[in-house]
Amino acid sequence: MGIAQLFELTDHGTDVMVGEGFAYPWGGLYGGHIVAQSLRAASHTVEEGFLPHSVRAYFIRRGDNTETVRYEVDRIRNGRSFSTRRVVARQSNGAILNLEASYQLPEPSAEVTVVSMPSDIPRPDDLAPTDTWSPHIEQREIPIDFVSKDARDGSGRLMSWYRTKEDFGDDQLMHRCALAYLSDDLPTGAVIRGVPELRKKWNVENAFFSASLDHTIWFHRDIDSSKWHLYEMNCHSYRNSRGLAFGYVFAEDGTHVATVAQETLVRLSDSK
Repeated sequence: MGIAQLFELTDHGTDVMVGEGFAYPWGGLYGGHIVAQSLRAASHTVEEGFLPHSVRAYFIRRGDNTETVRYEVDRIRNGRSFSTRRVVARQSNGAILNLEASYQLPEPSAEVTVVSMPSDIPRPDDLAPTDTWSPHIEQREIPIDFVSKDARDGSGRLMSWYRTKEDFGDDQLMHRCALAYLSDDLPTGAVIRGVPELRKKWNVENAFFSASLDHTIWFHRDIDSSKWHLYEMNCHSYRNSRGLAFGYVFAEDGTHVATVAQETLVRLSDSK
């Protein structure tokens, strides 16, 4: 199975599609997988030429990787420049995710970029391969004790290079689905590292209960997911056991291709 098969869907009536689950090391379903399948389902109902520029997903309950997932698409609006879709992902126990996606026809405009990739980080070829949680990707972690001279707001900074083992060619939708798939990996770790009380138990097995609450992606530029991209996340807030992680995705040449935000629930396992 290639990564493209993770995003494959089967039609089950008008604007209803079904996708297969996949077993991950931690059990349950991986949130990035369901976000990517939901985005693919929404995109099946959008006119040719429109591409997703923003995605917002709310995780409702833990998914079961032994069941298929039913994706119900609501065509909120079809406009001349923008289209909007809502997707509800369901399993036998009810809704597991609600996603909204906005699409735009590309148009010429001025470009402004004020966020830069850290200038002094190790490059992928300088790092050892990382044992990954998915057989469809390659990863090179920036060492956790590395401190960049380029400061960033927030704390608990995590950075890692990723690329897919499969090349989707000119299929920009699949490249964006792959970015969505990968973007759910670092946020929880950034929250744990960014909160001193949690960071103390970073290497303690089963020290935390965590769950993604919501996830947002803004796509700024076209992506080639088969090439190395740097994913960077920082913790910006933690209260009521909810941590907000915010970060960026850069192509290897430093181009800022996407921005990601996630609120995640992290509790110490022994908390009342």
